[in-house]
Amino acid sequence: MTSRFDCDDPAERVRGLEQAAQAARRGELVVLPTDTVYGIGADAFSPGGVAALLAAKGRGRDMPVPVLVGSPRTVEGLATDITDAGRRLVEAFWPGALTIVVNQQPSLAWDLGDTDGTVALRMPLHPVAIELLVMVGPMAVSSANRSGELPATTCDEAVDQLGDSVRVYLDGGPAGDPVPSSIVDLTGPVPLLLRSGAIDLETLRTVVPDLQVAP
Repeated sequence: MTSRFDCDDPAERVRGLEQAAQAARRGELVVLPTDTVYGIGADAFSPGGVAALLAAKGRGRDMPVPVLVGSPRTVEGLATDITDAGRRLVEAFWPGALTIVVNQQPSLAWDLGDTDGTVALRMPLHPVAIELLVMVGPMAVSSANRSGELPATTCDEAVDQLGDSVRVYLDGGPAGDPVPSSIVDLTGPVPLLLRSGAIDLETLRTVVPDLQVAP
């Protein structure tokens, strides 16, 4: 049975986070607020949870799921060959609307889709999301919508699109800024901006001057 919690109410927020963490550990799906749009998430290390997430969105393995983390320190355990540029970007813009694509640690026992050995990582600037990530650990999170539909900017919109496929909905009110995160690829010899989003090219280049725009 689906549950929904109003995270503006302190007591409900505590109950909701506990229920959401338990659901994620069981391989079930959770909708959570972030600093961009609402996300649908699963424990990143639950193959069944990630498969359920892809099914709920109507999305294939050819579009692998990004991973949200609750601390910048988590990057070292998930990624290999972190560049100086990557560390500077994380220090400057995390938590926030920056996603970095890095080479994943080969020993990780997860299946996020057809990733070719890479993973997209972000630490969101939202207290409810960070609390849940600290409780669960890294979570596979995609925008809370069916593929081809607009991302949900409210919990109601997420419920309308995803319905009973989600075990717990955490309602954090309207999304603060529905602009998607910027994505920087750090897997090659030169940092590449794959998507210009909430953080523009000029701002990113104040930290990484050699950042190039992907063709």
